[in-house]
Amino acid sequence: MHSPQLSILIPAKDEVGNLPGLLDEISRALQEVEHEVIVVDDASSDGSWEMLTRRAAADSRLRPLRHAQSAGQSTSVWQAAWAARGTWLATLDGDGQNDPADLPRLFERASRGDVVMVAGHRTNRRDDWLKRVSSKVANRVRSALLNDATPDTGCGLKIVRRDAFLNLPYFDHMHRFLPALVRSQGGECVSLPVNHRPRGTGASHYGLNNRLWVGLVDMVGVMWLRRRSRLPAAIEPLAVAERPAPGAVHAPIDGEARA
Repeated sequence: MHSPQLSILIPAKDEVGNLPGLLDEISRALQEVEHEVIVVDDASSDGSWEMLTRRAAADSRLRPLRHAQSAGQSTSVWQAAWAARGTWLATLDGDGQNDPADLPRLFERASRGDVVMVAGHRTNRRDDWLKRVSSKVANRVRSALLNDATPDTGCGLKIVRRDAFLNLPYFDHMHRFLPALVRSQGGECVSLPVNHRPRGTGASHYGLNNRLWVGLVDMVGVMWLRRRSRLPAAIEPLAVAERPAPGAVHAPIDGEARA
């Protein structure tokens, strides 16, 4: 099958009220970009899979996947990345808070070829106070400890080269640390301001325990991974001039046995 330029990856759990509008917005925003959309239904119980099945029958660019049991956001994104056919991956949250209208601008920046990842930066958060406070604390601590040069790693809107993403170490909650992981492999990341919107329908699946405290624990693990990494490591191939011609017999050196 023809490979698209961009694969949109959307992890979603019980987002049947938000996904149809989000998919319509993606289609309008990317009219000039060859793309596919992979939505991973993470064991939803609200009719999301039935809705996705109907839409996929009418739109060949939509490729739904689903979990029989919930596996979480990072696993959903990671599996979607392996199923994707695009050179670039774009991630969006399924709750509609990320604005697909930002995708063309981020993709244009990524396509210049000098970076591996373009991350969104929500300069005007539209969340409740608990999310804003926990995110601010986590971002400050993370920036100080990981030095990832990214002001908002929690933003779900990111574009990254697929080959680079698939080379990253996989672990639960890895989606929160993608810039640090990319940089540890020698890739360059930049951040661009993006729009942020209130949640449409439904409720967030994250709270203080599984956002702030778990994130701080995971940060220790990422610090260990970066410390133990030896990439990028310079390596030199054998120069063409140094390579012996096929069938050539080298002259014996002093002390080497002669026939």
